[in-house]
Amino acid sequence: MILGRSERGRPPVEPVTLKILVAGGFGVGKTTLVGSVSEIRPLRTEESLTEAGRPVDDTTGVERKHTTTVAMDFGRITLREDLVLYLFGTPGQERFWFMWDELSEGALGAVVLADTRRLEDCFAAVDYFERRDIPFIVGVNCFEGTVRHSVEDVRSALDLEDDVPVLLCDARDRESVKDILVGVVQHAMEYGADRRSPVTTA
Repeated sequence: MILGRSERGRPPVEPVTLKILVAGGFGVGKTTLVGSVSEIRPLRTEESLTEAGRPVDDTTGVERKHTTTVAMDFGRITLREDLVLYLFGTPGQERFWFMWDELSEGALGAVVLADTRRLEDCFAAVDYFERRDIPFIVGVNCFEGTVRHSVEDVRSALDLEDDVPVLLCDARDRESVKDILVGVVQHAMEYGADRRSPVTTA
């Protein structure tokens, strides 16, 4: 007996795969964010902080941090049956920034994770994506025991364009991180549509 299409069920859906970067300063929570949402065991390239690296790695505000990402974090999440995101967490320290160009190749967009205790640490990431015309959003990681700042205050402090979304999040919480990733995809789609729109002149 030959089964019909309805009896065999729907053909498998080939999902669209998108690449999202997670960037930001040292100790801001990038590895935590990727790990909290990834449906696979995240690939991590962490090494212990050494005394030799203390003068280079500023741990002010994150004194309990004992490891650092030296290459990247990698994870995967399925948002829908037809949409899969690959997450690449970038290393935060300046001496590893040479890797960003390779990691950003083919990226749909990025999350710049920010810690309001060390907001200046994410300036470099904001500048990087602005210069390369890569759409990004800012996710403010709300650490326990820190003063909460409004979205408007963060936007002003980072001198962001009005169309760059700023969202509050908890990098440890899966649902919170999913909201951030959905925000990146939506912003990237709007960003691309705006640049494809024809320019009209009077």
